[in-house]
Amino acid sequence: MIIFGTKGYLYQLAILTLVCGQCGNPAAHTLRKRVTKFTLFFVPLFPISTKYLTQCTFCGAEQKVTKEQAEHLQTQSAGGQGGQTYGQPEQQQHRF
Repeated sequence: MIIFGTKGYLYQLAILTLVCGQCGNPAAHTLRKRVTKFTLFFVPLFPISTKYLTQCTFCGAEQKVTKEQAEHLQTQSAGGQGGQTYGQPEQQQHRF
């Protein structure tokens, strides 16, 4: 008998202040990385999917961002601005 499947991991990369595309409020957004890994006998072996997203702490709306956008937002927050980054990373909105 072989037992296999997937397991999801969620990593919080940064907390940023952005203008939300859903509610329009300048609020804190969490930048997260969601990784799905293939497991064999409950041991995670390799990643099969990686997604980046931001979530508004005011209204809860989630937005997908590309890896490049996530890295750019992360460097802005670490670049001495104290997480005070304004602007929308992407116009499209995806609710999960």
